[in-house]
Amino acid sequence: MKLSPQNLAGHLQKSLAPIYLLTGDEPLQMMEAGDAIRKAAAAQGYTERQVLTLEPGFDWSQLMGEAAAMSLFAERKLIELRMPTGKPGREGGKALREYAANPPEDNILLIHSGKLDKGSRNSAWVKALDKAGASIQIWDLDPAATLRFVVDRLRKAGFTPDHDAARLLTERVEGNLLAAVQEIEKLTLIREPGALNLEAISAAVADSARYDPFELIDAALMGNSHRCIKILRGLQGEGVHEVQILWAITRDVRILSDYSSLQAARQDPSAALKSIWGQRKSMVARAGNRHSAATWARILGCCIELDKLNKGLRKGNVWDELLQLLLWIAGEPVIQPMCQQRDVP
Repeated sequence: MKLSPQNLAGHLQKSLAPIYLLTGDEPLQMMEAGDAIRKAAAAQGYTERQVLTLEPGFDWSQLMGEAAAMSLFAERKLIELRMPTGKPGREGGKALREYAANPPEDNILLIHSGKLDKGSRNSAWVKALDKAGASIQIWDLDPAATLRFVVDRLRKAGFTPDHDAARLLTERVEGNLLAAVQEIEKLTLIREPGALNLEAISAAVADSARYDPFELIDAALMGNSHRCIKILRGLQGEGVHEVQILWAITRDVRILSDYSSLQAARQDPSAALKSIWGQRKSMVARAGNRHSAATWARILGCCIELDKLNKGLRKGNVWDELLQLLLWIAGEPVIQPMCQQRDVP
């Protein structure tokens, strides 16, 4: 069965599944979901805990061996398998299917996995685990969901935040729920419970925003130029290398160039989006309609020029040109990178 982080608590109050597959890469939600399962298992007598970590050379027979081993200290055991990459390989997939086919009594298997790609989510081992137990997929929260998270945590801490206060805290810790929890804990130490306004947040909360290059290109694809500026400056301040940022931009621009070219040729453009999945596919398709095929080709050419700049083959300020490139992608009508200003249509 599939569970969400929101309904996990209700499930654990009713019964425990023999297997839990916990996947994702948002650390706070992963940690709290794992803690909830461990706590519920301990309350039901699963007091022994054994942790296995999937590393190069991992012997998958350890899993069944641990499940079959008699405990000297408890009748019930929680086995945790940590699988950072989310890819057990052929041998691991077989071992997990065999385990799921006949889960040992008096054991609970809790698997911590990195984010699963589309292929992994449809794999036989995931389906077998889902059928035998429960899977919880953790997604990064979008800005609206992050705001709701912050408001909920503030209220649980005894505060009554006004909208501006909650919004500012959300902006300051955007993308980093651990930082949000830490800032709220700090607020409980320096302020009495009760009303919380914008001035209080401004005075107490440090800027803990965390971004990645993929958020940056998504902001450009959505046409949000203000967010592009904010994320790019944040990445620059955090010391993220320009090569990583340009790689993320070029990857999607290449797709968009192919997409718009197919459209212009009156062919099915969806073939260009085969590497995109989920909600991003519609977002990328909408962005593809923002510019002509010729313009997307020039934007791709600009990415190539910026790669030369990164390699020292031409002169310029790479951060300034990255910003101009992103604003061009976002649809700003006048600002374009220096490498294209002379011949933009």
